[in-house]
Amino acid sequence: MPSFDVVSEVDLHQLTNAVDQAGRIVSNRFDFKGVEASFQRDERTVVITAEAAFQITQMEDMLRTALIKCDISAAAMDCGKPVPSGKLVKETVTLRHGLDSAQCKQLVKMIKDAKLKVQAQVQGEQVRVTGKKRDDLQQVIALLKAADFEQPLQFTNFRD
Repeated sequence: MPSFDVVSEVDLHQLTNAVDQAGRIVSNRFDFKGVEASFQRDERTVVITAEAAFQITQMEDMLRTALIKCDISAAAMDCGKPVPSGKLVKETVTLRHGLDSAQCKQLVKMIKDAKLKVQAQVQGEQVRVTGKKRDDLQQVIALLKAADFEQPLQFTNFRD
C-alpha cells in the first residue's frame, strides 16, 4: 500500500554549512571589520554574538539567508531575545526539530477533514499517511503544502 511520512527535520550537516557560510559573510563585510562578532553552533542551537543589538539583527538576517541557501526553511528558526553580557550582546537561535503530539494531532485532523481516502496515524515525531492510490497521497501532500503550518514540513519515505 502506498505511504509516506510527514516530518519536520533539520539536517545538521547543512546547518553546519549555513553557520560557516554566515560566519564567512560576517568576516568579509566592511561594516563588521574590527568588530567582535561570531556564530557558534551546538547541535540545533546557534549563539550569535556581537557588540551591539543592531548588529545581532543584521547577523540574524545573514543566518536566515544562509539557511535558505542550504535548503533549510527559515520558518524553523526560533529566535530568542538579545541579552547583553558585559560589552557583548548574545542571542540564541534554536532550530525546531520534530513534531510534538499536539502538532501531529493537528495534522491528522487536517487530513481527515479533507475527506480523502487515506489514513493518517501518529508515529512518534512524525505522521504516516497511507492510502490505496498514489494520487490521493499526492493530494494530501498538496493540501499540507498549501496549509499555513507554523513549522516547516518535509515528506519522506514515499513508498509505492
